[in-house]
Parts: sequence; C-alpha cells; structure tokens
Amino acid sequence: MPIVSPFRVDPLVDGRQSERAMMVRRGVQRLMLARKVSLLPEMALASGRRADLVCLSEKGEITIVEIKTSIEDFRVDRKWPDYLQHCDRLFFATHPGVPADIFPESCGLIVSDGYGAEILREAPEDRIAPATRKAMTLRFARLAADRLVQAEWAANPFMTGMAGETEAD
Repeated sequence: MPIVSPFRVDPLVDGRQSERAMMVRRGVQRLMLARKVSLLPEMALASGRRADLVCLSEKGEITIVEIKTSIEDFRVDRKWPDYLQHCDRLFFATHPGVPADIFPESCGLIVSDGYGAEILREAPEDRIAPATRKAMTLRFARLAADRLVQAEWAANPFMTGMAGETEAD
C-alpha cells in the first residue's frame, strides 16, 4: 500500500509505523527540511527493501535514514546493511530513550524528540555509482510525483470522478 492513498482518512499514514516511529520521523523531517533536504518516507528500493526515509540534497546526494525505536527494534533488524548500496550516507534515527551506543560507528546517528532532531554523529560518505544515483533520483522523483497526484485526489474527490461515493460504494 502506498504511503498516500486517496481512500484513507489520513493519506500520510499507512498503518505500518508505530506512534513512536512517527514521532521520530517527524523530528527528522523537520531537521532535513531546515537543511534544505527533500525527503520521502517509505520508499521502496531496487533491492526490494523499503527505506524509512530517503533524502535528496540540493547537490543530488542521497541519504537514507533508518528509524529505530528500541534496542530490540535495532537488534532484530539485520537488513540495514543492504541500504548502503543505495545511498551516499546512512543514518540511524531514534529518540532519547534508546542508548546511542548500540548503533554502529560506521553510520550516522540522529536523535529526535518529535519536534526537532539533532545529528549526534555525522554519517561517513561512501559515494554510490553514477548509474545507481541516476536510478535512485528517478525513483525518488517518480514516487514524489505519484504521491502528489494521490494527495491531490484525496483532497479533491472530483478529480477522480468518485465525488459523493464512499469506500463501501
């Protein structure tokens, strides 16, 4: 299910994320927007994985932010190394209740309280291949455009020809 759907009451929430993960995400989004970085949540990658947040800088640099809300959440998730092939930088994002020392030094670390976020450790840069960058940038652009259309349709049912109909119709 896409993160934005014309059939949900809140088109920005797809039900897969916990309240705490959404809180962390909101703070990270505010941080990135303040840094003039565009971002998309829940982006599927060519590998079949789904990144929590994919960020695109003004220079075309791609960063992935993986949200972890507990020690257990981090320990059971072993898919994050796969993200390294899709980005120039990889960050973990969490909240103040999770100890920072559980996260690998080879990745950046962001702590969010939901209202804002702070980078505690910068992520080392490992530039991806030009072909991968182009593919990721196109995937990012197409997903952003598709979500914009879905959000427009959700806000204006006349655009879909379904005005006056309900989900049950």
